[in-house]
Amino acid sequence: MKKYILTIDQGTSSTRAMIFDNEGNLSYIAAQEINSKYRKSGYVEQDGLAIWASVVAVVNEVLIKANITMEHIAAIGVTNQRETTLVWDKETGIPIYDAIVWQSTQSSNICERYEEQSDLIKSKTGLHINPYFSASKIRYILEKVPGAQKRAENGELYFGTVDTWLIYKMSKGKVHATDASNASRTMLYNIFEQKWDEELLELFDIPAVMLPEVKNSSCDFGKATFFHPDVSITGVAGDQQASLFGQTCFKPGDAKNTYGTGCFMLMNTGETPVVSKKGLLTTIAWQIDNKVTYALEGSVFIGGAAVQWLRDELNLITNAAESEYLANKVVSSEGVYVIPSFTGLSAPYWDSDARGAIFGLTRGSNKYHLIRATLEAIAYQSKDVIEVMKEETGLSFNSLKVDGGASNNNYLMQFQSDILHSTIKRPAIFETTSLGVAYLAGLYVGFYKNLDDVKSRHTYAKEFYPTMEQSEVDTRYEGWKQAIASTRKFKLEE
Repeated sequence: MKKYILTIDQGTSSTRAMIFDNEGNLSYIAAQEINSKYRKSGYVEQDGLAIWASVVAVVNEVLIKANITMEHIAAIGVTNQRETTLVWDKETGIPIYDAIVWQSTQSSNICERYEEQSDLIKSKTGLHINPYFSASKIRYILEKVPGAQKRAENGELYFGTVDTWLIYKMSKGKVHATDASNASRTMLYNIFEQKWDEELLELFDIPAVMLPEVKNSSCDFGKATFFHPDVSITGVAGDQQASLFGQTCFKPGDAKNTYGTGCFMLMNTGETPVVSKKGLLTTIAWQIDNKVTYALEGSVFIGGAAVQWLRDELNLITNAAESEYLANKVVSSEGVYVIPSFTGLSAPYWDSDARGAIFGLTRGSNKYHLIRATLEAIAYQSKDVIEVMKEETGLSFNSLKVDGGASNNNYLMQFQSDILHSTIKRPAIFETTSLGVAYLAGLYVGFYKNLDDVKSRHTYAKEFYPTMEQSEVDTRYEGWKQAIASTRKFKLEE
């Protein structure tokens, strides 16, 4: 009987199940959208039971599509939206509050209480104090739900990110666990000592009995008895770390960039954590055989969203794919720079007051120059992050592996290659997040012998090589930095 890896990718907007064979080929996929609730400005919540129900639905659907049963599944891999927080009754398995999604800022006021401890928090977790991470979200739920603090102290409640929640439900309440990559995003896990940090738990007044056991990213998490008594969950990682693994970024200096609404760039820094002084996050990439691999992470707020802006607000394009065709209507952007800082500037500037701007317009500037410059802005922002990573790690950087919707844009990828003066590699299998946990799960059950075996099976659909002279790269990038500086100086009066 041929065996497969089943992956569950529980994301912010959808839940997807996929079937991979032992060559790493994606055979079948099933998906279901997930709804979010926005009860107040800045609040983003989801129904935890609806998340679980969506997993059951897509697993059943993908098995039907593949015409197989769980008997054909060698192992299960789980990847998930990171930082999203659930607290549930450990006896009934019912959440006491909706899942607070990573995007939600409803715990901002709680974070403000701990601003004076920001250096302490970063020194232990590699993270900035921010409502993005799980700690303040847990605190919010414990304060919001009557009696929750007392119940938590009595050991009646469990906390988990989405991976933990799904493992708990799949194991019928037998397993309360997470992996090191997800634990590192909670703002409670000491990434240098690899343990829940007692000082931080005391600071946030979160009982240790709520927390899941932290395991290797590739190991036996227990049986998924809800689906089958003999099928184990053997691979777990947060979505961005899973993508890094799925792109086979196994060596220090290897990096990937996901071009979604925003851009998520991660660089493998090896067994030594690099603490950024310029606004990047230090995180655990994965843990295998009790050895931790670290990464630096930099986020760009507006990536593909800038193309959506061209479509929805300026009506310059009818769909995202059209941007590539129209950008090639002109031979250059003719000195036009678009700064898409619609929600402030992210890494490495971290200027929340910055606003979007367009520079370099002349009488001859037209919509094609604007479209081209907007695509180039995505590449410039990614270069900003890569330059900081290179500076802070001292690691050699030769290529960038890419995924996400906007990486299908050939003009953007060629310009990214030019402006980085590096090779860009786009994978044959685009679902790198699911592929990453398929690799992690497969490693444990013998689908793959080792990382070299995984790498030998990984293929790329297209590679882009730099064609621009270094002098032109320097000139263009200097223009970008001048535009950024001007943007940051411009402040509207209150």
